[in-house]
Amino acid sequence: MDNIRQEKIKRYEEFVDKRLKPDLLHATAQRDKVFEQQKIFADLRRNIESLEKNSVTSLRTLVNLGSEVYQQAEVPDTQHIFVDIGLGFHVEFTWSEALNFIEKREEKIARQIEEYTQLIASIKAQIKLVCEGIRELLQLPAEKSLPERTF
Repeated sequence: MDNIRQEKIKRYEEFVDKRLKPDLLHATAQRDKVFEQQKIFADLRRNIESLEKNSVTSLRTLVNLGSEVYQQAEVPDTQHIFVDIGLGFHVEFTWSEALNFIEKREEKIARQIEEYTQLIASIKAQIKLVCEGIRELLQLPAEKSLPERTF
């Protein structure tokens, strides 16, 4: 195999290893963080709906003081709650205001998940394209694709 072809293969492999794979790992990690936010807001919505459904006006709970140290707390009025809106800020909401905020936040999170999913698919397609280029340079036979299933 000539040196030019070997150099091209080396550059393509380096591009995949040093650029595309780290980009894929980063995008996947970011999407996982957004999935975690989605779970947190879904849990909060469920808790608020449970409070409303059961007409809970006061409750006893455990509060995390930090470093997994908990303190029992008495909440005399559950009609207003504090919601973490990001960057360390908390806003006092009524139940209905909190549910409206959560709905808007969940819509935004769903859009972010879709964007990251499209980015991940694009990076995977680029990796596949570069691998196909390497395969052609090595003059290997094309991989057989699986037959499409019809349901």
